[in-house]
Parts: sequence; C-alpha cells; structure tokens
Amino acid sequence: MAASKRIYRISFVNQGRVYLLYAETVRQADVYGFVEINGLVFGESSSVVIDPGEEKLRNEFSGVIRTLVPMHAVIRIDEVEKRGQSKILELEQGTNVTPFPNSIYNPGKGADS
Repeated sequence: MAASKRIYRISFVNQGRVYLLYAETVRQADVYGFVEINGLVFGESSSVVIDPGEEKLRNEFSGVIRTLVPMHAVIRIDEVEKRGQSKILELEQGTNVTPFPNSIYNPGKGADS
C-alpha cells in the first residue's frame, strides 16, 4: 500500500498581502529565522477553468525550486488532506493580522559584535 503524499497549506504575509500556498515540504531553513517551502503545488495547467489569482501565483513562482519565508511573516501552517486553491488576499483595514517588525533578532547591550 503506497503512502499518500503530504500536502501543507502555508499562509504568510508578503508586502501587505496574505499569500496562501500549498506545498509538499515545509521545514525550518538552514538560514536563521526562515521557513523553507519546497514543492509548491498548483492546479492542473490543462484545466479548462483557469483561476487568474492562482495563475498569477504560478507565474510569480515559476522556476522556483524552494522559497524561504521569514518566520515572523508566517501566519499558519496546516497539513491538509488535499490541495485547495492558492491565492493572494488583500489585508483589510481593521484585520487582526499584523506583521511583526522586520528584525526579530536584536542583540542586547554589550553583546559581542
């Protein structure tokens, strides 16, 4: 019996928008403070109905083998049973999703440089 392939749904903030992507692998990156996302999964390109939002993401990540996302930008990572629709959502005014400040590492006073 073949094991089913794992699929992860990753939500993260990028330039004032929430990206919702599906991938085969998500792990802590070798680069400090980043999450590594591998094997992005999009809908079938032979599909008759083409979603323009997902097509935009497909083009943006065309040729990308892996992407590194800052940990503080990640909203949520879920393991899901099947792939859904990848999309970019605008952050609405008054939303409770607020990105952290850009730098999460601030050495204290007197720290060695």
